[in-house]
Amino acid sequence: MIIVSDTTAITNLFQIGQIDILRQLYEQVIIPLSVKNELDVIPSQKVFLERTDWIKVEQVSNQSLKNELLETLDVGEAKAIVLTIEKNADCLIIDEKMGREVAKSYNISIIGMLGILIEAKKQNIVFSIKPLLGDLIEIPRFRISPSLYKRILIQVGELE
Repeated sequence: MIIVSDTTAITNLFQIGQIDILRQLYEQVIIPLSVKNELDVIPSQKVFLERTDWIKVEQVSNQSLKNELLETLDVGEAKAIVLTIEKNADCLIIDEKMGREVAKSYNISIIGMLGILIEAKKQNIVFSIKPLLGDLIEIPRFRISPSLYKRILIQVGELE
């Protein structure tokens, strides 16, 4: 299975100490160089990326598509979408609304942070996602509505 990721899910999982969920779910994740550069801003993430062998960094080659996508997306999202297309990847990990919409317009299968947690619970990688959601909510840029929070917990059987 070929999985490409944007920055957000990797950073969020790293911040809550759960980055290994990605390895357990997918064995290998590919990121564009621009995503690596965004991750490298945080020293502990940079060290982690230098020491891990399951996150691979690759360059995109379709510069015209990248430039077209840069009109509406940031560089990490644009290159992640291009790399997903170039690698004919099975799935793109992306959370940002506009990036998800653009990816869908290219018929790319997507999953976000919440989908990753749900899948980790289904595969018994984590026992409960409620405490992980609690940790994510503490991250300043992470947003989840109370109704979505409740729906997710009901879906995974952690709330009635």
